[in-house]
Amino acid sequence: MPDSSDVIIGVDAGTSVIKAVAFDLSGRQLAASSVRNRYVMGADGSATQSLPQTWADCARALRGLAEKIPALAQRTAALALTGQGDGTWLAGKGNAAVSDAWLWLDARAAPTVRRLSAGAGERARFEATGTGLNTCQQGSQLAHMAATCPELLDQAEVALHCKDWLFLNLTGVRATDPSEASFTFGDFRNRRYSDTVISALGLQPHRHLLPEIIDGAQETRPLTPEAAEATGLLAGTPVSLGYVDMVMTALGAGVHTGDAGAACSTIGSTGVHTRAVTSDQVHLNAEGTGYVICLPVPDMVTQVQTNMAATLNIDWALALAEELIGEFGEAPSHADLVGRIDGWMDKSRPGALVYHPYISEAGERGPFVNADARASLVGLNAAHRFPDVIRAVVEGLGMAARDCYAAMGEMPSELRLTGGAARSGALRRVLAASLNTPVRVSSREEAGAAGCAMMAAVAIGAYADMDACIAQWTTPLLGGSEAPDPGLVPVYDTLFTTYRQARDGLAPVWDGLAAARTAEGA
Repeated sequence: MPDSSDVIIGVDAGTSVIKAVAFDLSGRQLAASSVRNRYVMGADGSATQSLPQTWADCARALRGLAEKIPALAQRTAALALTGQGDGTWLAGKGNAAVSDAWLWLDARAAPTVRRLSAGAGERARFEATGTGLNTCQQGSQLAHMAATCPELLDQAEVALHCKDWLFLNLTGVRATDPSEASFTFGDFRNRRYSDTVISALGLQPHRHLLPEIIDGAQETRPLTPEAAEATGLLAGTPVSLGYVDMVMTALGAGVHTGDAGAACSTIGSTGVHTRAVTSDQVHLNAEGTGYVICLPVPDMVTQVQTNMAATLNIDWALALAEELIGEFGEAPSHADLVGRIDGWMDKSRPGALVYHPYISEAGERGPFVNADARASLVGLNAAHRFPDVIRAVVEGLGMAARDCYAAMGEMPSELRLTGGAARSGALRRVLAASLNTPVRVSSREEAGAAGCAMMAAVAIGAYADMDACIAQWTTPLLGGSEAPDPGLVPVYDTLFTTYRQARDGLAPVWDGLAAARTAEGA
């Protein structure tokens, strides 16, 4: 590595934004460039995104980064990728897109998930992958395509994920990483494809679509001349294919720092709850839900439960206020309303209402899978006002986090937080009391991009191993410990019992509403 190469670029291709972030070799963030993502939601439950547009936006984000850092191309030691997980990005002849990508938000595979979940091979599939079936996953989506639109698979030569598609455009190599390969089609113990899993999904005729598996913490591929021209970087620059964004964010935020029992939650548009364990410590729940996602550390994996919606619930509640006020004059900005949340929390009583944060049109996937699950507010009376509703929504996120960690075993001994909502003192207090565990906030601004950049740093030899990189990039950025409020803990213990009882009792209601929606659309 030349002496002048002192920058590692991490690209995080999220659902709403593609970010290119530059770090120095010690992990200090230097600059960032972002481009808004575009996807289309359909009345049929579809959520799709253009493959060529996503590549063009990634290249634009990288060119934008070069405008902020002098001589970026010459200084770049490596480029690393992560991105939105699950979904299906099909490429065919000449590496051209077969169709728009089916995103993780896409709900069309729900009938196929129900069919596969009842199959004889389902438990064996779950025990290999550690991952419950849901509509988000590429395995479910490929099986649904095979049943409903086989022409897509006939035209395809490879099935990729978002970051894999970008890696193909940067290097010309069709590949995926050990994390997405094993939680979708493989075994988390050996990080390879599994015949048992592929058979349970009914995808034996389409196995040829699965690409080679490359571990970006151990090997890189060179940037092609064509990609160099598109991005402004130098041909030959090492490119590392990182793991899926959920685990990259957790890595960058401190899920694995050598402290037993620590966990990490990302509270963003979705809620991602992770704990790091060795592969023999994985708790496979009886319900067959959650994910087991490999870490770029030997024999370490993360157990993961993910809420389809986290701060999207808060956005929904604030949008109601914004639209109503706008009827009578100038509406407040979203930022103005966010700034009032802590004050509204102070004006309301803890544990008075139950809110289930299943606001996503794709239902819920953690810690249970139900595409028909919907949000609910239970316990309203005439005395309740908007601050009570806001508190209930925020407390719903705490209950959902506890629900997820309960499905993975014991509550964590310490919770590390990342995501925009982690800046809210009110939310931190709710989470600490809901789990009865201290919380610490990572000050890492772009944890996902940092996580994949850490992989590249190890791959090019800047660090001897990932633990050495974590010690410099991650641990020093964890803030002080915030203890749970002892007065709130018993309140939330009671609230959680009610939350679970109501959640279980609402399942027939969700079924009825789904049937009504189907009849209306017929």
